Amino acid sequence: MHLTQQTNYALRILMYLAATKKPAKIGDIAERHAISRNHLVKIVHRLGFEGYVSTKQGRHGGIELAMPPANISVGEIVRLTEDHMFLVQCFGAQDTSCKLKPICRLRKTFFRALDAFMRELDSVSIADIAGNSTQIRNALGIEK
Repeated sequence: MHLTQQTNYALRILMYLAATKKPAKIGDIAERHAISRNHLVKIVHRLGFEGYVSTKQGRHGGIELAMPPANISVGEIVRLTEDHMFLVQCFGAQDTSCKLKPICRLRKTFFRALDAFMRELDSVSIADIAGNSTQIRNALGIEK
């Protein structure tokens, strides 16, 4: 399975905010991660719309987590940012030419595997993956 760039960036944004614990500018996050500011703006907008981040206007403004990082699971963010979770074509609603679809045990195996994968991601919070905040700040060159 390959997660999209949107998911990757959303998780990086949330880790950044959890590690810094203060409002951040989108431009700073983009610069520290060497990724497109315009792309981050779209992702931050979505995270804000869904209630994960909030924005503050003004000189000392920026974006920050709208809830404790322990309350945000990685699984939630993956579900939010991925268009679909189809491991194989027959997961989708589209009709496939596979004649085994109604009786396929492999398909059921993939469903169970995806369920286990998502349960694992649901068990991990942003606080867990940003628990090494000093190392994150050091790796990104962020002053405390």
